[in-house]
Amino acid sequence: MRSTLALSSLAFVGSAYAHTIFQELWVNGVAQGHNVGIRVPTYNGPITDVTSNDVICNGGINPFLQPMSQAIINVPAGASVTAEWHHGGSGPDPNDASDPIDPSHKGPIIAYLAKVPSALQTDVTGLDWFKIYEDGYGPGTEWAVDRLIANNGLVTFKIPQCIPNGEYLLRVELIALHGAGSYPGTDPGILIGIYYPPVTNYTIPGPAVFSC
Repeated sequence: MRSTLALSSLAFVGSAYAHTIFQELWVNGVAQGHNVGIRVPTYNGPITDVTSNDVICNGGINPFLQPMSQAIINVPAGASVTAEWHHGGSGPDPNDASDPIDPSHKGPIIAYLAKVPSALQTDVTGLDWFKIYEDGYGPGTEWAVDRLIANNGLVTFKIPQCIPNGEYLLRVELIALHGAGSYPGTDPGILIGIYYPPVTNYTIPGPAVFSC
């Protein structure tokens, strides 16, 4: 079984300091190329208006880098995929203390898929997104963002083995809780103080992770 994915990046952040861009995908340990198959924004800042369609996959106030990649990345169902994030748009920068993201921006990382007629379609509204990955808080009192930084901007997860053949969009979210508010306030894990009292239990926003 094979699934065909085209990628959209989304950095859910609550502060202008939470700057990072999803800019490369790896499939089973093989890099697919910088900005290849990804709708890369020209700006690494936040989208905080949850009533805007821009919050789905950037665009609008975070316009896409032009020309947008027309590549579709072939990914086997069950494959290991890695999203690579960096502070600037040109990949790793050893001289940038905020690469891949400023360490003050604690929070979870979440990945979704949506089946689409065409992975190159520009309309991303009204899609049926399902969660395939989440990483929040712990173990060792660390956030997903801490693990992302320790892994040089890489976060790895599996594509479900049982999903049907077809074309999909992949959406990867990073939620910075130092100034959160991008999900509805009723969602667990959004309106939370992460500094005091210390966090001991954290509920990741959104639905349960899809399981075959």
